[in-house]
Amino acid sequence: MVNVGVHVSIAGSVALAVERARDIGCDTFQIFSRNPRGWASKELSEEDARQFRVALQSSRISPVFDHMPYLPNLATPREEMYEKSIAALNAELLRCATLGIPYLVTHLGHHLGDGLENGRSRVIRAVNGALENGPKNVMLLLENTAGEKNGVGSTFEDIRAVWEGIQYPSRVGFCFDTCHAFGAGYELRTPEGIEDTLSKLDETMGFQNIHLIHLNDSKGALGSGLDRHEHIGLGSIGEEGFISMFEHEFFRTRPLICETPVDERRDDRGNIAKVRELERAAGGE
Repeated sequence: MVNVGVHVSIAGSVALAVERARDIGCDTFQIFSRNPRGWASKELSEEDARQFRVALQSSRISPVFDHMPYLPNLATPREEMYEKSIAALNAELLRCATLGIPYLVTHLGHHLGDGLENGRSRVIRAVNGALENGPKNVMLLLENTAGEKNGVGSTFEDIRAVWEGIQYPSRVGFCFDTCHAFGAGYELRTPEGIEDTLSKLDETMGFQNIHLIHLNDSKGALGSGLDRHEHIGLGSIGEEGFISMFEHEFFRTRPLICETPVDERRDDRGNIAKVRELERAAGGE
């Protein structure tokens, strides 16, 4: 069986996320450890952190992932925002260590017209500084983006170029997002397209360095540059695309986090069930 879960709310207390994940039926889950839409963050209390760790250990849900908030931009040329973004990255790594979360996922950001190479250089500098001073028991996962204007990290080669500049490569891995890859032009609807995409992914980043898959369908078309997530099987990738993905060990053997909508059509529990259904259709046990 695949190891599948969703992004879970921490409303009320971060410790409540574990019970929510269990109620939904998660094997794994992802959180924001703080408000993702603001710069200010509430200090983690020792008791909240302890309750989260205890609840997590008793739940047997594993692994758990934290995601950077929305506002930081590690590629920005705007000095004030860049410094705030670095501070946010440093703080989030420490929050992961306090909570016992082994992975932090981050987007690489946008260079705002200053050029891809300059944007990559700023990401490299920010990550190296954070890892030099940060906890050694938290791995930073660089996530591919959807090909939007001025984005850093939309191609596998772009992410690889950032990784090659990291001074602590064993503490950095990758998160592969299916919606983002599709938006950036990587075909995921057909067996041939998936073979080609996975071949490029392995060649540039190495399967062994990919520790998480964000499994999302897409509201946008192939190569549209749109980061618009859709319910599994109801978007442009479609059910047949996901069935073809699950024919590959790459998709069956890594944690899968769905960052899909919750609406009148389907909720988080429904997307987890759909993933398991499509994996069975692909011949999984």
